[in-house]
Amino acid sequence: MSLVEIIHEAIAPVVEATGFFLEEVHIVSPGNRRVVTCIIDGENNLNLDEVTVVSREIAAVLDVAPFMGDTPFTLEVTSPGVDRPLTQMRHWAKNKTRLVRIVMLNGDAITGRILAVDETGVSLLVGEKDPKEVVVPFADIKRALVEIEFNRKGDDL
Repeated sequence: MSLVEIIHEAIAPVVEATGFFLEEVHIVSPGNRRVVTCIIDGENNLNLDEVTVVSREIAAVLDVAPFMGDTPFTLEVTSPGVDRPLTQMRHWAKNKTRLVRIVMLNGDAITGRILAVDETGVSLLVGEKDPKEVVVPFADIKRALVEIEFNRKGDDL
């Protein structure tokens, strides 16, 4: 098992106990130290106080973990960026009302606003002049990203 997998396994329960999800762990080793980056997420966007609480919990585990060895490390705890692909149902649900761009397995692309999500797929509002609801099965999606909107409409869909 790699160090990333060991760290993930060790800290996931701690992160989940605080009410959040551990999305990813990355390690880079510049010089004689490691930088351990933990990407966490929640049902809602995280604030700085929440990140601080989770960071303390993760540090408490890693500071005494024998698998970290003697190499000094820096811990970075962050939330996922807007460039994170939507890969799990909770990612879709969290971004309800947001504009997304979906690339289908067949290569077609669809851009629409998330209306609803269930276990099988996502309902989008597609089109500006004559909007229509389109249901896209998750099984047909190759990649999906939230589109950045600088003048985003409210959540009143």
